[in-house]
Amino acid sequence: MSNNDILKKLRVALSLRTEDFITICDLVGFKVTKAELGDIFRNEDHENFKPCGDQILRNFLNGLVIYKRGPRDEKKQ
Repeated sequence: MSNNDILKKLRVALSLRTEDFITICDLVGFKVTKAELGDIFRNEDHENFKPCGDQILRNFLNGLVIYKRGPRDEKKQ
């Protein structure tokens, strides 16, 4: 399963729109555009298809944790 497939399945399972993906990536300081996301979500045989790199998936997943749970509480020790 490719990174593109993982993002597509998460998009459907969580009912996320493109704007949600941008918001989630912004939570970890990672900038992604609508055009980049559109290329990632295309079929592999499309001329504008772009493979999703590990960095995009990693930042999205880290942002998704913040999006769903909220920011991490920094406890003073």
